[in-house]
Amino acid sequence: MLTKLSSYLILSLGLVFIYTGNVYSQGCSDAGVCTVHSFKPNGLDSISENLNQFKVGVSYGAADYSIAVFGTYLEYNRQLNEKFGIDAKITSLSQSGNDISSFGLSDIYVNSNYRISKKASLTLGVKIPLSDANKMEDGRALPMDYQSSLGTFDLVLGFGYNIGSLQLVAALQQPLTQNNNEFFAEYYPLFSPLREFQSTNQFKRSGDVLIRASYPIDFGKKFRLTPSLLPIYHLANDKYTNIDGIELEIEGSQGLTLNWNLYLDYELNNKQALQFNVGSPFIVRDARPDGLTRSFVASLEYRIKF
Repeated sequence: MLTKLSSYLILSLGLVFIYTGNVYSQGCSDAGVCTVHSFKPNGLDSISENLNQFKVGVSYGAADYSIAVFGTYLEYNRQLNEKFGIDAKITSLSQSGNDISSFGLSDIYVNSNYRISKKASLTLGVKIPLSDANKMEDGRALPMDYQSSLGTFDLVLGFGYNIGSLQLVAALQQPLTQNNNEFFAEYYPLFSPLREFQSTNQFKRSGDVLIRASYPIDFGKKFRLTPSLLPIYHLANDKYTNIDGIELEIEGSQGLTLNWNLYLDYELNNKQALQFNVGSPFIVRDARPDGLTRSFVASLEYRIKF
């Protein structure tokens, strides 16, 4: 059993490093919608026998411009009855690179879940920013890559459906407000690496639509391996206002990002479990002005039911 599991893990982790060598794309864990409890593989099944669940997690991402990103979160899930459940999560983010370090609280997520049937579910929620995405360094605004939040208040909608063991999710994350970022690359010295970043003054970010397909594979009673395919489509080009006060589209920021994820769940006992998750992109977009660029994302989560 363990030998077979080890072979799967070695093969999967090997693919991770092959694909992360030169590719950069949207890191699933940052925009938010793909880490909502009910949108993750086995999400709504994880508290089916208990009314409450608590999670704590950490993540690491290798970002563009030689930036390392560390994230943390605390999450609470409550099953109100057989049909309704609610989730609440708070996140934080730390970025470091190019002699700049930044840390801050990111967002609060509040979601409600409704089971239509054993196979189908609906999710409605919001993302509430804990930052205006306009942190400064020496009196100058930092690019989005060093902001702990997108700074937008977002609507989250989703629909989940199971076909046998295959789990499908379709979701929308749509900003209802925009942030207060004032970053101009031109304001930094010629020798500064921040001159290479996309200016995002008065940044206007478009929404995302995703589809996730997951297929859990059980290895005995303790282990579960779940490969997942995650296409994310950014609905329109983002915009910013240049130094002359003219609003411009950021060409190449609209389009498809195709990620894959691999989840490994280990049940410590009937109340507690660990989950390890890695992800990487197959297909990328040309422009990532919101600072969510990742070549590789890994996370570890502990959860307890009570």
